[in-house]
Amino acid sequence: MFFINYLDRTAISFAGSNGMNDDLALSAAQFGFASGVFFIGYILLEVPSNLALHRFGARRWLSRIMVSWGIVALLFTWIQDSTQLYVLRFILGVAEAGFFPGAILFLSLWVPARWRPRIISLFFLAQPLTTVIGAPLAGALISQHGLFFGLEGWRFMFFGVAIPAIIVGIIAWFYLDDRPADAKWLTREESTWLTGALQKERATTEAAHPHIGVGAVFRNGRVWTLAFIIFGLIYGMYSLAFFLPSIIEGFQEQYGTTFDVFQKGLITAIPYLPAAIALYFWCKDATRRGVRVWHIAVPAVIGAISVPFALFAGSPAATIFAITITAMCIFSAMPNFWTLPTQFLTGAAAAAGVALINTVGNVAGFSAGYVTGWLHDLTGGYVVPMFVVGAMLLMSSILTVVIFRIGRTQNPLPTTENAPSA
Repeated sequence: MFFINYLDRTAISFAGSNGMNDDLALSAAQFGFASGVFFIGYILLEVPSNLALHRFGARRWLSRIMVSWGIVALLFTWIQDSTQLYVLRFILGVAEAGFFPGAILFLSLWVPARWRPRIISLFFLAQPLTTVIGAPLAGALISQHGLFFGLEGWRFMFFGVAIPAIIVGIIAWFYLDDRPADAKWLTREESTWLTGALQKERATTEAAHPHIGVGAVFRNGRVWTLAFIIFGLIYGMYSLAFFLPSIIEGFQEQYGTTFDVFQKGLITAIPYLPAAIALYFWCKDATRRGVRVWHIAVPAVIGAISVPFALFAGSPAATIFAITITAMCIFSAMPNFWTLPTQFLTGAAAAAGVALINTVGNVAGFSAGYVTGWLHDLTGGYVVPMFVVGAMLLMSSILTVVIFRIGRTQNPLPTTENAPSA
């Protein structure tokens, strides 16, 4: 579900540099706005959606979200101008609102904290693998110009990536179970053990943090600090996701190289396979040791350094190498970050807190697209935009150190190594 979610969300990046921008006469700033306006609708309904999931159950709500965004994503096939593009991107954000924090909350209801870094890392593999598989797939679909009712290749690509969301959303309605007690594929002993472990963990967390209710979440300094950490990480991730195809397109003018649509898709995928491998092994170490400050702060600061380096690499290969390092760092830090909120938030407070953190973080989704495009048009290149990305990643690294140091002396934030086990 997450694989399809990220593919539908970032499909605009593949379409933009492969005909859509020309056909709709979009500037870099307009494309950036179209990429980012998605997050306005997403942000507005993030917290209400996650509270609804807590009330109605993950099976119903996640399935509803997925079918909704699949229908909206399908409509991109027939957009005719920039206004229609803006409107549909906004509605797509409304339709997708709550999916990611809902999935994080869902996993926390199934997996004790001791094993959560590993499980969330496996879940997060969908993001880099979406580009590893999705970029060549998008390139292949775009290459089929005129195959389906005479549609341009980029329109056919939108059609092709939307249909799976509807199908999988329907399947999820029948497949997902809201809690271990509902799972027929667990034995009675397994269900009893897992339910008991999760209840014991929840009781321990509530005893350690009894004052954090839904209302208190919005006034909690730790929640807001976590929100700004993920803001910086998401800013970096979406700057790469939305503009990497355009940067690769620029290789033709800058270095005199020529790539067809499918080759561009393959090049776009290059940074994300190492990112998926790094994510897996970095988070495996976090599971073994417990999430430490350096599991988040070190990748963030290395990413902050590697982004500007890519601007002065001197060749397509060196540029892609630097971007690969950045992608490895961002994707290594993010899964470990998402183990933190549910270590001190439970129940409805967890639903609201995770959604609030993701909401503030996803303001970066809008900012990354629009600001990067605007700065590109203003300065005539990607030098200033990529330095801004580096600054955002550096901010995330510094705030991570701050929140862990404060946590040692004031209401310490539990680490997964100390989480209760069954």
